Amino acid sequence: MKETVEEQQDFVKDITKMSDDFDRWYTDVVRKAELADWSGVRGMMVVRPYGWAMWEAIQRAFDDMIKESGHENWAFPLLIPREFLMKEAEHVEGFAPEVAWVTKAGARMEELEDPLAVRPTSETIIGAIIKRYIQSHRDLPKLTNQWNSVVRWEMRSRLFLRSREFWWQEGHTFHAYAQEGMDEANLILNYYRSIAEDWLAVPVLIGRKSPSETFPGAVYTLTLEGLMRDGLALQMGTSHYFGQNFSRAYDISFSNKDKRWRSSLTAGRPSSRRRVFAPASTGAMRGQATSTRTGS
Repeated sequence: MKETVEEQQDFVKDITKMSDDFDRWYTDVVRKAELADWSGVRGMMVVRPYGWAMWEAIQRAFDDMIKESGHENWAFPLLIPREFLMKEAEHVEGFAPEVAWVTKAGARMEELEDPLAVRPTSETIIGAIIKRYIQSHRDLPKLTNQWNSVVRWEMRSRLFLRSREFWWQEGHTFHAYAQEGMDEANLILNYYRSIAEDWLAVPVLIGRKSPSETFPGAVYTLTLEGLMRDGLALQMGTSHYFGQNFSRAYDISFSNKDKRWRSSLTAGRPSSRRRVFAPASTGAMRGQATSTRTGS
């Protein structure tokens, strides 16, 4: 579906038949139900109260889960110095085409001496900051989470599914042992599955991403996928094990029980506003009496 069609600003009078055009039907339903709409800024959407209420319900459920397992909410900066982003080469290469940069500021539009990236994800800024708070094995594990928005310069947009700014939670955890980091990745993936199946009634499949689809900088990526009506899989959540890739790049080290310094092990995971899409689409699928289901 072309972006010029997707971002129409007129009021939705009639909903396109799903059998005629699934993409158009989906956009019509989201706008007609007053969940979200296009903002007038290309690629950016406005989430309306009904849509935001659904996101808040998901937030509350997931926040309760992670707090029970010792995770804490933090807030890290939106703007990331270029030097932070460049420290982990594989990570930078994976995100470079999507990064938006702030190069000017102030009434006179003065050039910044060092460009600032608008957060596409937070591994780099968190890594540079969190090392202040990790000195000893007694400081681990460090289980951080934040609810925020990120910006990725997408060329094609769809409400909730793909937009230049979107809302999500991202967790970044730091561990003394590799097995702890891998267990964390599995724990969070199962939390995501619980949200999808127990709260949103959306059956999903879980598995490991192929090497080419693994998150930039991760050792491996676990994923949670739903199947859409048009036969395409929709990623509903991912959980990554980074090993020591980021901790070495950002010198996140600690003194172990033997008083030897070593790099910490890290894990991370994001889950986004795509989940708001799941209930409506799954309900539509069930109305068709099919065994497939959509998720987001």
